[in-house]
Amino acid sequence: MKSVIQRATQALLACVWGVCALSTLTACVPLAVGGAVMGGIVAADRRTTGAVVEDEGIELRSVSRIREHLGERGHVNVTSYNRQVLLTGEVPSEQDKQLVAQIVSEVDNVRNIVNELAVMGNSSLSNRSSDFLVTGRVKAALVDARDLFATAFKITTERGTTYVMGRVTQREARRATEVISSTSGVQRVVRILEIISEEELARMRPPEPATMNSPHEGGGVAPGK
Repeated sequence: MKSVIQRATQALLACVWGVCALSTLTACVPLAVGGAVMGGIVAADRRTTGAVVEDEGIELRSVSRIREHLGERGHVNVTSYNRQVLLTGEVPSEQDKQLVAQIVSEVDNVRNIVNELAVMGNSSLSNRSSDFLVTGRVKAALVDARDLFATAFKITTERGTTYVMGRVTQREARRATEVISSTSGVQRVVRILEIISEEELARMRPPEPATMNSPHEGGGVAPGK
């Protein structure tokens, strides 16, 4: 059963990455959204459904407001996980970097901001495509790791630095760092993780489904009844 679930997860993630790749390579935009995958992924996410929806709203509203103030002056990626916002990309000045952080801080439901914006010229389409491929390889490596749940992590890469977000245990954090660091193309790993206990993780796991079989094979009436 576990292998079936893993194959289904891999197929779903592959579809998602394919759609993202198509949209990334066919439209060069200065602002991008690191949106959470809805639908089936939500069921395996360690955030509440409300938090997932809030993260989507935070990303969309932040991008819209940044574009209003910055226009084409910069390349900013907004990634929100459990209402903690990661800002990556490039802006032309330190003032713009602080302006973006201020804009996002005023968006509803944002509880914290990690400002990783670089003050420099915009990255090229080639560099962004390379970062996207690195992110895809990292996600695939996390799926392949039998002792990790890939859906517990949110990954983005900027100029060779891979950022990992999620709600995980200390063991998962260490193991994920090992997996990500050994992935081709990753130059540096930045962890923006919420550490939970093994007990808390156990409480998150859904109960094992009850068996459908009766004590007698075939589920029929016992002989002689």
